Amino acid sequence: MIAVCPNPYRDRELKVTKKVLELLNNEGFEACVCPLFAEHDAKVIPKEIKTDCLKLTASRCSLVIVIGGDGTILSAVRELRDKPIPILGVNLGTKGFMSTVEVEDLPQILNAAKNEMNISRRMMLDVELKRGDQVILSDCALNDVVIHGHGDCIKVAAYCEGDKMISYSGDGIVLSSPTGSTGYSMSAGGPLVEPDAENIIVTPICAHLIGSRPFVLSSDRVVSVKAEKYHGKKAYLSVDGIFACDLENGDLIITKKSENYTLMADLGFKSFFDIAYEKLR
Repeated sequence: MIAVCPNPYRDRELKVTKKVLELLNNEGFEACVCPLFAEHDAKVIPKEIKTDCLKLTASRCSLVIVIGGDGTILSAVRELRDKPIPILGVNLGTKGFMSTVEVEDLPQILNAAKNEMNISRRMMLDVELKRGDQVILSDCALNDVVIHGHGDCIKVAAYCEGDKMISYSGDGIVLSSPTGSTGYSMSAGGPLVEPDAENIIVTPICAHLIGSRPFVLSSDRVVSVKAEKYHGKKAYLSVDGIFACDLENGDLIITKKSENYTLMADLGFKSFFDIAYEKLR
């Protein structure tokens, strides 16, 4: 079983999805459509398309084809969680660093369907929010963990296993995986890191500190960020671009390498460097 997971707000009338289904069916592959973001929105799901829930079908899937942008892939990752199923991205977004296939190259998906692909094993991050002695939230991210002010300048301090790395006032801080290095971290001035690498990248956001620089840490490090001295200013935590919760003064956000991994299908047509060069020039 191959799950085809479109973002119906990008794939209007599921035109690309229908082409993907046609390609798969003509080669004898069984496929099901599992929309993301709009599972029950009749306005964007054509009546003739029968849909399933990705969570329910995942255990029977050998491949997940995601049609949309990087945000759509992140949504699929959250649905799959710890299920080791390769994900192939068809890019309908703007940058699409995580997508392997462009719309004009749709027949390439048959290579993945026939298992003619490499598997890119992507490190994930576990995040835990502690408030006093209580754990308020636990989550897992493929891209990044972000602490950010609600339009206010906030003060944050980052520690690597108890040693203070940096303390400053600014817009916030990004803790990212190598996969997430091409996202918000890059926009904030962080380095690009090969997605198959295993590192934790710590990137300040608009720090009021001339000497602020991003850090690239070993994957076995544990990074803690303390929310300090808000003085009535508000901040929030987001995980893979999704709002998680508002923060309070003194909250501690602990991030480390997860035992979970995401498997991305790599068809081998372009390297990470080819993709970065094309999309960033």
